Amino acid sequence: MAKCRFCGETIKSGTGKMYVKSDGTIFYFCKSKCEKNMLKLGRKPAKIKWTKECQENKEVKK
Repeated sequence: MAKCRFCGETIKSGTGKMYVKSDGTIFYFCKSKCEKNMLKLGRKPAKIKWTKECQENKEVKK
């Protein structure tokens, strides 16, 4: 089981998508929403409210 590179959710086996860059880096995505936000739109997970990284940052600040 892998974790989504963008939102941080665990991916069940047989689902999701694996993206391999030309330098050999592997990205796993749980849904196309995550893939588009990271690759096509260039967004950072820390700034998107529904990702685990952003939620963890908010808890630390409180």
